[in-house]
Amino acid sequence: MSNTRITWLQPSDPSDAFPPLEMALSEPEGLLAAGGDLGTERLLYAYRHGIFPWYDEGQPLLWWSPDPRCVMRADDLHIPRRLRRELRKGTAEVRFNTAFNEVIRACAAPRRSLQGTWITPQMIRAYERLYEQGWAHSIEIWQGDELAGGLYGLAIGRAFFGESMFSRRPNASKIALLALTQRMRRGDFELLDCQVASQHLLDLGATMMPRAQFASVLDRLCDPPKAFENWPTDPISTIGLLE
Repeated sequence: MSNTRITWLQPSDPSDAFPPLEMALSEPEGLLAAGGDLGTERLLYAYRHGIFPWYDEGQPLLWWSPDPRCVMRADDLHIPRRLRRELRKGTAEVRFNTAFNEVIRACAAPRRSLQGTWITPQMIRAYERLYEQGWAHSIEIWQGDELAGGLYGLAIGRAFFGESMFSRRPNASKIALLALTQRMRRGDFELLDCQVASQHLLDLGATMMPRAQFASVLDRLCDPPKAFENWPTDPISTIGLLE
């Protein structure tokens, strides 16, 4: 018999109070628990065990673990020919962790293709704390003094958990994703968690992984659960992403 109820967490509950992943609902797909808080310990525990928060303004805090999971490995990213031509121009550069607050707010801004945003003020404050503590990171695409696009997420051990990305210029978020997969090819990370599949991600090369396998991979990649610090300190020309 499939599970039809979810666990309600209290803010006072320990960070590991989540139910087993197999208790997640099949409708809506992957809903595991509700309530609790966005404290650093709970968030880090959740991500290490294949769980992430996702809810709209006015909803209770909801925790998800979909099956299967959308992921990307180092060599999965497909670079369209048009994007390769744009990278060779070298008109933009990649920077890391220089504008996290601006990136997360840009990701939270209204978009014509979406109604509202799930990146609530509460979420922004929580991830800014994670950034200040060295867990959250931003990959940014700059054209001169303009932030053209980027993405943010968490890095725990050798896993990167992507949260959201945005573009103010064509292909800027794809370039940020390429910069992240370049770090993966160099051995910094083994897996990028894309959370929920979209046609856009699948077209770029993302694949689907069974939840049980994903959780097992995280057990290995996030042990020990340490923050990642080895980001480039100097900007990288987009030409360098083709190496």
